[in-house]
Amino acid sequence: MLDSLQRQTHQDFRVLLVDQNDDDRVERVLAACPGIDVERIRGESGLSRARNTALRKLRADVVGFPDDDCAYPEDLLERVTARFAQDPTLDGITGREPWWSQTAATLTRENLWNRAISFTIFLRRVVVERVGTFDEALGLPASSGEEIDYLIRAVDAGARIDYDPSLVVEHPAKPVDLAAVGARDGASIGYILRKHGYPLSVVARMLVRPVGGIVLDPRRARFHYETARGRLRGYQR
Repeated sequence: MLDSLQRQTHQDFRVLLVDQNDDDRVERVLAACPGIDVERIRGESGLSRARNTALRKLRADVVGFPDDDCAYPEDLLERVTARFAQDPTLDGITGREPWWSQTAATLTRENLWNRAISFTIFLRRVVVERVGTFDEALGLPASSGEEIDYLIRAVDAGARIDYDPSLVVEHPAKPVDLAAVGARDGASIGYILRKHGYPLSVVARMLVRPVGGIVLDPRRARFHYETARGRLRGYQR
């Protein structure tokens, strides 16, 4: 991430780096990336807790939520800055991973599920101040979906957030236990559906979809099964 920030064509930014390690390994990383304006902050374990620690120190007009292992294209911040400058009514932007939909849209409660992931999200600070902190019941390592919850709250508060498929952020693929991921992410989605009072028609569709995957995608049947179980368990939480 820091390497990609050093290569940005737009350099008017500041990094709030929340360090949850119990040693100084991050200092060695920062020493190899001079020239970046970084404030290192000690934070408690947990992704949402870390973000909430950083939110207290915001100064910029626009806020992003990159992962430590994603990489921004060299012109990404320049393009994001231009979008916000050109459209004062725009409250936020989400981009995509390479394989996502290439159809632009304005986010709604119904369509944002597959048009937002944290490291592609940029919000005006006034929106962040209006929405507040991340839900600490969500967020890695035990849970996920904290950014979806946050965007639902932003949309409910009247924010206009556009999905811009031209903004692509690379994130390395890692070997994972798909069944464990399905159970974790499924439980998070179920919790979010219940928390935000989604109608039963939407809840039923979100429960049925992974059940269909068991039949249509038998090679990953365990993943779909655990996803369905997780969504039901999370909804009942």
